[in-house]
Amino acid sequence: MMTPEVLTGQTDRHLAPLCASHRLQPEAVTAFHDLQRAARQAGFNLQPASSFRDFDRQLAIWNGKFRGERPLLGNDSRPLDVQRLTLAERCHAILRWSALPGGSRHHWGSDLDVYDPDLLPAGGKLQLEPWEYLPGGYLAPLADWLGEHMAGCGFYRPYGRDRGGVAAEPWHLSYRPLAQAAERLFTPELLLASWKDRDVAGASWLTPRLPAIFRRYIGNVDKE
Repeated sequence: MMTPEVLTGQTDRHLAPLCASHRLQPEAVTAFHDLQRAARQAGFNLQPASSFRDFDRQLAIWNGKFRGERPLLGNDSRPLDVQRLTLAERCHAILRWSALPGGSRHHWGSDLDVYDPDLLPAGGKLQLEPWEYLPGGYLAPLADWLGEHMAGCGFYRPYGRDRGGVAAEPWHLSYRPLAQAAERLFTPELLLASWKDRDVAGASWLTPRLPAIFRRYIGNVDKE
């Protein structure tokens, strides 16, 4: 099931409907519905904000941020001026918040971002920024509940803390049986092969540094 095409977001044949336009692998769909039911009993309206994302979508996000067409945030969650950054600074700044095309866990059908729309302030829009889920944030009650109960349905946070790679993402859940199988199979070589004949911005700088980037931003995750 975890073919190179699945691992790099170049197929969606491994997916099943979750809700609305969201999709995951069938086993993860069942597990998330179990987590939703438990959350509902606790008074939360647990919903996906993002689920499967294919290579082309991740490529558009990466290239848009690299070229200054999409907002690029710094470590303080404030916008950066892309034109003032060196090539290396630009790539590292993007990698803190967004994966390389072909390198996103959202390709696998095991991972999703979650929130509770009922906890958003009136007229408010979800930002998917850490402060929303931290103590004092309006999604903190959900984040606390997930921290206590998600493991019972097989989920964990790969970016539960800042390990010096991807910034902390308390909204990002991985379904363990599928995600950890993908982690074992995914390699820098598979990632690089997915870029063949594709216009990945910054590829000339990224390619020779891919093993180090892989260790810092892709393999550097919490396992539980």
